[in-house]
Amino acid sequence: MDRRLIREELRLMEAHQPFARAAIVRTAGSVPGKLGACMLVRTDGTSLGTVGGAELEERVKDACRKALELGQGDLLHFDLQAWKPGGLRSLCGGTVDVAVEYVSARPNLLLWGGGHVSLAIAALLPSLEYDYSVADDRPDWVGLDRFPTAVRREAVAPRGVWDIFDPASFTHLYLLGYDAMKDLELLADSIERFPGQIGLMASASKREHMFHTLRERGVSRTAIGRIRSPVGIDIGAESPSEIALSVAAELVRGRHPTRSSLRRPAAVSSRSSDPSPGTGGP
Repeated sequence: MDRRLIREELRLMEAHQPFARAAIVRTAGSVPGKLGACMLVRTDGTSLGTVGGAELEERVKDACRKALELGQGDLLHFDLQAWKPGGLRSLCGGTVDVAVEYVSARPNLLLWGGGHVSLAIAALLPSLEYDYSVADDRPDWVGLDRFPTAVRREAVAPRGVWDIFDPASFTHLYLLGYDAMKDLELLADSIERFPGQIGLMASASKREHMFHTLRERGVSRTAIGRIRSPVGIDIGAESPSEIALSVAAELVRGRHPTRSSLRRPAAVSSRSSDPSPGTGGP
């Protein structure tokens, strides 16, 4: 077992970055990479470790890059027999089975707004081992007493959020604010600067008003299409705790897609009407 690989995997997970891991799980005959040999490939295409070198390794690297692109792994069989149809350019003579695993980025959420829905979401995340930070322009709403497990708690104006946070360090941004205009300010700033997934808790009328305003400001429909609103999966949720459950379920589904969820449906969620009192929505 290569400790360098383990350390790098832990570093990538803590940095909330996806990667692909390849491991030789079966061999027969003479092969360059022995059973258990491992390699990881990062999103920038660089790799660490080896599964045996030569054409086998390049083919496995390509498979890892494909896994990163598709978000799913595969089990591959290679014949190291140049004289055999479909065999690799190798004279080793054996066969190798390689398992390629896609390791998704561990979610790191930025919650805008310290209201009831944010509290309910924050209560679920530690048990999932997902990280989160919270921001609000009201200092009393982002205190340690409200969010004791947050990585960071910042009192900041909407336009200042990405001046104190690194956009690339988060996988998801959820706008759960108490003021539609402040939500709009952060949303407009985030479309250009935040590369991850954006979720907006909003009633149908609030959502349409915000999207219309963005279009008037010159934001393309493609860019607006990045925004997921309502948030969460559609379980008929109404209370803050139920909305939080739908959001957490969507996060889990995003990390471990089933066959049915690989074909992503149109944005649907627990909120298709005005938020009820106490949910933190305006």
